[in-house]
Amino acid sequence: MPPRIDTYDLGIAWNWEFDADFVHGIERECQKLGLTTYRIEPHNVRDITRRFKAGRLRFRTFLDRASDDDKEFLPLAGLLASSRTHIFNPYAMTEYAKDKANMHLACLGEGVNVPYSIIIKPYAQRKEVELSLTELAHLGRPFIIKPANTTGGGIGVVLGAESLKEIIVSRKSHKDDIYLLQETIVPAVLEGRRGWFRVFYAFGAVIPCWWNNETHLYHTLTETDEKKHALSPLRDIVHTIQRICRLDFFSTEIALTLNGRFVAVDYVNEICDMRHQSKHQDGVPDRLIGVIQHHLAMKVKAVCKKEP
Repeated sequence: MPPRIDTYDLGIAWNWEFDADFVHGIERECQKLGLTTYRIEPHNVRDITRRFKAGRLRFRTFLDRASDDDKEFLPLAGLLASSRTHIFNPYAMTEYAKDKANMHLACLGEGVNVPYSIIIKPYAQRKEVELSLTELAHLGRPFIIKPANTTGGGIGVVLGAESLKEIIVSRKSHKDDIYLLQETIVPAVLEGRRGWFRVFYAFGAVIPCWWNNETHLYHTLTETDEKKHALSPLRDIVHTIQRICRLDFFSTEIALTLNGRFVAVDYVNEICDMRHQSKHQDGVPDRLIGVIQHHLAMKVKAVCKKEP
């Protein structure tokens, strides 16, 4: 008799304590639709990996919020990548999308406004920084220094840089990484709010929010706000970025400048911080997280309809 295969509609890998509410909300939305879910956590990931490898466990869809920073989840991620499981944010595309140099050039090629940037080779490949006076003049002061592949929470990013010395010191911090030097974007002020937005692409839905890049605080962007300030280009830009990166769930930062241009400032954040605003001042508004959870559940249902 062949071994029994336990099949679940959605597997959720997570390891960050502040994801607990987000994961619980996903489970709740899936249960409403009659979908089954399974949590993969640090305490059970090795057992789950063994069962999956042995063919005793199967996931129709999978959301991975752990393997990016916990090597214990990597063996399971490798098995999933070569399986029939529908992975939200496929691993190969995630690797491509989180490289800021890749996304900068791709966005530029698709007509998305991006900050003037200079891409510099890794320190390990070339220790000297070769910049022309023209490039420095276009960059302006202050400027931003950011590594292309070191992501999450602004790691390695230097704001308000003024000198070549700061570039040299920063590159030594991540010697194998490409670096971007970017002009500083100054947003317009719209009725007392900075014209800076974080926009989520969530399983087919585009959800724009006011987001203050100085305080990191969110405010709900209403339909009235969107119409009053003619902010519909936010949606067009995010759809273009999604066509480039082909991810199911990510956020991007877009600024409306003083001269009325919408500029994609940070292209793809592939692991979105889903802390609730009701518990964390700089969290995402609870209602918007609920919308994201609902769209995820609906996407799981759509994928499962096509699966045997």
